[in-house]
Order: sequence, then C-alpha cells, then structure tokens
Amino acid sequence: MDYFEKITERPAKDLAWNIPEQKQGIVNIIGGNSKSFRTEIKTAEFLTAKYPVKEARVVLPNDLKGSLPALPNFVFLSSTDSGSFADEGELAGAFNAVDYNLLLGDLSKNTITAKAVASACGSAEKPLIVTRDAVDLVIDEASGKALMNERLIWLASLAQLIKLLRAVYYPKMLLMSQSLVQVAEVLHKFTLSYPTSIITLHSGQILIAKNGLVKAVPLEQSGFAPIMLWQGEFAAKVAAMNLYNPDDFIGASVGAIFQ
Repeated sequence: MDYFEKITERPAKDLAWNIPEQKQGIVNIIGGNSKSFRTEIKTAEFLTAKYPVKEARVVLPNDLKGSLPALPNFVFLSSTDSGSFADEGELAGAFNAVDYNLLLGDLSKNTITAKAVASACGSAEKPLIVTRDAVDLVIDEASGKALMNERLIWLASLAQLIKLLRAVYYPKMLLMSQSLVQVAEVLHKFTLSYPTSIITLHSGQILIAKNGLVKAVPLEQSGFAPIMLWQGEFAAKVAAMNLYNPDDFIGASVGAIFQ
C-alpha cells in the first residue's frame, strides 16, 4: 500500500517554517443564519490571532446586518425569509474575491439556500473548505458538480462521506465498521476517481486524501477532542497552512495538525 502512510511524529519537513512574517492573504469565513453566527465570528478571530492573515472576512446573510456592528471585515449577502443565504451569484462572487474560503455552515435548511450554496461551491474558482452542516447541503443539491471542482476540500465526518459516496453511486462501499486500512483504500480510489480533497476522522486517526494518496495522523497530535475537530478552529488552521503552501495540500494539512 504505497499510497497509504501513518504519520505519528512531526515531519522533518515542517511547513510551519513557511508561515510568512508579514501578513498576507484574505480569507472568507462564510456561514450563519439569523439565529446562529457565533462560530463564524469566533473562527475569524482565531484565524487572525494565530496566523499572519491580512484579513479574515466574515460573510453572513443580510438578515443579520441590523444585529451586528458595522465592522469593516463583515460582508453581508442577500438572505432568504428564514435568514440564510439566497443568491448563488453573490456567493460565487464572494468566493472568488479572496485567496481562500472556509464555509463553516450554520445554514438554514431550505431549498433556496441549499441550491445557492451548492451551485456556488461547484463553480468556485478559489480554494474552498466545506465543513459542518454545509457538507450536507452540498451533497444534497450538487454533489457531482462539486466533486469535479478540484478547488473544493471536504472536511467531513465519515458519516457525511458515506452519504457523499452514496449520492454519486460510487461502486466502492464506505462503512463505519471498516478498519482504518479499508477506509484508506476507499479514499485512495475515490480521490483517483474525483479531483477533490478529503479530511476526515476514523479510528482515532485524522485521514487526509488527495490524488490517491492518503495520510493518517493520530487525533491526539492535533490537540483537539473528536467533537472539537468540527467546531471551526481546526478548519481555520487547515485553511491557513494551505494558504501559505498552495502546492502541497497533504503536507500543509498534516502541518496544520501538528501546528
């Protein structure tokens, strides 16, 4: 299995050295609805406090505009009556106006939002990490189109990936009961079939897959508990490390775990 490697210690080639001294790069933190938006704001604060990012824009539905201060890094887009994103074109424009995107979710479950988000993800021209409940919306509406977008990264639970593979009728089964090696084999074949990138968790290991290569790093090396892996900060670390190392997704993502 030359495509699969377990990494238990910080790699000799530590990409933390590639973090610039001067601030650079603009990152979107996207998500929220009229009742939930704290994760997006906290993640943006974490990102700018930990990394030399020039700007972390918080992209929220317009329904929240009257509830939040008029800060220069807040961007508001058209919203539905239920207070979530409504316009595919605006979302796509926001995705493509920056250097990196992190779609955190907290999205209202309605058809308008689902179609707008999924379509914008499928056509994004800048790197885009999709995580939390945003994964489910994209799977439900446009999984095939999104999977063909090489700029899209799925930071998803194994249960969400099972749903994703079923949505596109992928011939290899992915199951919660499979061993780490069996899951790695499926991710190996899946990322050879589709030009997408995947980060997930199974058997206490963070799995990173792209172009048929799969790396496994013990969760304990990240400093996160399993449930905290999906709360925003880990996704921000992955986004930052890949922002500074755009040609080495696996190496940068491994670096984010140890960083």
